Amino acid sequence: MVNSIAKLLLESGAVEFGDFVLASGAPSSYYIDIKVATTNPTILAAIGKAVAEGWDFDTVAGVAVGGIPIAVAVSLASGRPYAIVRKEEKGHGRAGTIIGDVAGRNVLLVEDVTTSGGSVLYGLAALRAAGARVDRVVTVVDRETGAHEALAEKGTSLSALVRVSELLNG
Repeated sequence: MVNSIAKLLLESGAVEFGDFVLASGAPSSYYIDIKVATTNPTILAAIGKAVAEGWDFDTVAGVAVGGIPIAVAVSLASGRPYAIVRKEEKGHGRAGTIIGDVAGRNVLLVEDVTTSGGSVLYGLAALRAAGARVDRVVTVVDRETGAHEALAEKGTSLSALVRVSELLNG
């Protein structure tokens, strides 16, 4: 296997087989647990470095919860700021959906796993509403089940560090 991120994910046990229901509601015979894998600093640093070196951006952003540690790792590896997209707007304190300065910036949106693209579509809309320029999403693993097409309809491309076919066939 050539893909070093895929190798780290497989070695960490991030891919499990059984009967699962995904966040999209779809059934699956396997589950990819990037959240647990990214609690390992070696894996998280490798992901951060791969994204930081692979794309040009002013700010990196992640949607809570899975995208946040990835955004922080990319920020540390690149020396560029990060932003957080909350799952929902809070009504107290400073309120708002976005934490961080994204207005007028070229923002790279990162995600742990993409399936249908629901979380990143939400993040994309929130970032654009806040004045960010977002034309690319980078996911650690693309399940290859519609996110690419859904983002293309919004004028945004999807890049994956790992495709699920690499994990299942590697």
